[in-house]
Amino acid sequence: MKKMRNAWGHFKTITTHKMLVMKYCFRIGLYRQGILHDLSKYSPAEFRTGILYYQGNRSPNAAEREEKGYSEAWLHHKGRNRHHYEYWVDAGQKGTKGMVGIKMPLKYVMEMMMDRIAASRTYKGDAYDDGAAYEYYCRARNYEDMVIHEDTRKLLETLLLMLRDEGEEKTFAYMRQLLKRGTY
Repeated sequence: MKKMRNAWGHFKTITTHKMLVMKYCFRIGLYRQGILHDLSKYSPAEFRTGILYYQGNRSPNAAEREEKGYSEAWLHHKGRNRHHYEYWVDAGQKGTKGMVGIKMPLKYVMEMMMDRIAASRTYKGDAYDDGAAYEYYCRARNYEDMVIHEDTRKLLETLLLMLRDEGEEKTFAYMRQLLKRGTY
């Protein structure tokens, strides 16, 4: 019975999240990405983890990571979804050591922003405000461990701060302008 409740709860959570991202992507003209966003969460590799580690107030991947030291579902997810900066990590070329962040295409940065807003709104519920996505980002970021291209990080932080300080309408209008321009 608990697994059935967890399955239904997880399904509702990821579907609510996906629908919010779709709505936000549509508002800035990213229709294809809005429709296709996070479809891998419904795959057995990710959905199974969602059932086993479902709590309703945070990602099941975090709970799986706490138990195992890593999350198989997250490794599957980030490798299939270009709106995660972790997708854009590769081995450095000559003269660089280790892994490096590749500059993300603009449309995926925009989808990443919508993903963060929707996740914050989904998990915070009525306690959500326009600063929630930035607050979550600040709690989770560690510049020493974060492998993200500097331009991508700057744009993401600019958008998160704009959302916090100036609201959704102005931020989404700015995002539409950037998409028309096609670069950052």
